[in-house]
Amino acid sequence: MSVSIQQLTKVFGKQKAVDGISFEANEGMITGFLGPNGAGKSTTMKMATGFIRPTAGRVTVCGIDVEEHPIQAKRLIGYLPEHNPLYLDMYVREFLQFIASAYGLSKSKRRVEEMIALVGLERERSKKLSELSKGYRQRVGLAKSLIHDPKVLILDEPTSGLDPNQILEIRQVIKNIGENKTVILSTHIMQEVEAICDQVVIIDKGSLVANDDLIKLKEGLGNTTGIIMEFEKPIDSSVFNEAGFALKSAGRNAYLIESDRSDLRAELLRITSEHDLPLSSLTKAQNSLEEIFHRLTQSKES
Repeated sequence: MSVSIQQLTKVFGKQKAVDGISFEANEGMITGFLGPNGAGKSTTMKMATGFIRPTAGRVTVCGIDVEEHPIQAKRLIGYLPEHNPLYLDMYVREFLQFIASAYGLSKSKRRVEEMIALVGLERERSKKLSELSKGYRQRVGLAKSLIHDPKVLILDEPTSGLDPNQILEIRQVIKNIGENKTVILSTHIMQEVEAICDQVVIIDKGSLVANDDLIKLKEGLGNTTGIIMEFEKPIDSSVFNEAGFALKSAGRNAYLIESDRSDLRAELLRITSEHDLPLSSLTKAQNSLEEIFHRLTQSKES
């Protein structure tokens, strides 16, 4: 694995911000790292990148211990923090050239131009950073985190402040990058996770509450006990009521049938066939990732 986090813990005074979490992120995969505000996501990311030291636990990047060999590890990591730090008096191209020089890159000018093109900064390249919108500053931050071609990319809210078109563009950039790098992505946008992530890690109050492939997580936690039936035109639902099924509207000409029984499909198909109902689809009901997230992270008091 490219990133291995084992029993990572961070205590600030009397508060345990991160409580013994463990997970792994592999090359060629995008890991969505989720949690409510204050759950410990940013603290975990700062420990994973070597910006703060853990109270206990271990982080390795491509086999290198981040605490024992911080310089070597940081050469392998690209990091975009939640509050994107930039030198606002510098120009876009000047700033990226400065970052490239700090990494000691050869052919740094070519690399700067590649990053400008990759994140869509062509029209802004000669502007001061102070003149850019928040969305374009995020693009500069993403270019900065990628300029040294890291093996691991850790992104904390990378689409914050972007308009819908920009979000789609940056998502595609991240998805392309994730084909040959290890990407850990923190976001509050569940649609973003469903669009580009392969694996999902969820923490709450500093503790791990989920760690699985996105598909397996939805299969394991997202299924309701029921079936959604969609018809080509309105139907008389009383035939299902007479058979002991309660129907709930699930959209135009669609109904949710909730039941504790393991498989209703055979009986439902029999009813539709006997009454010549124009069935167009029959699918297992599944909650969204947003509903799964809420279920796993809502407080016991609520």
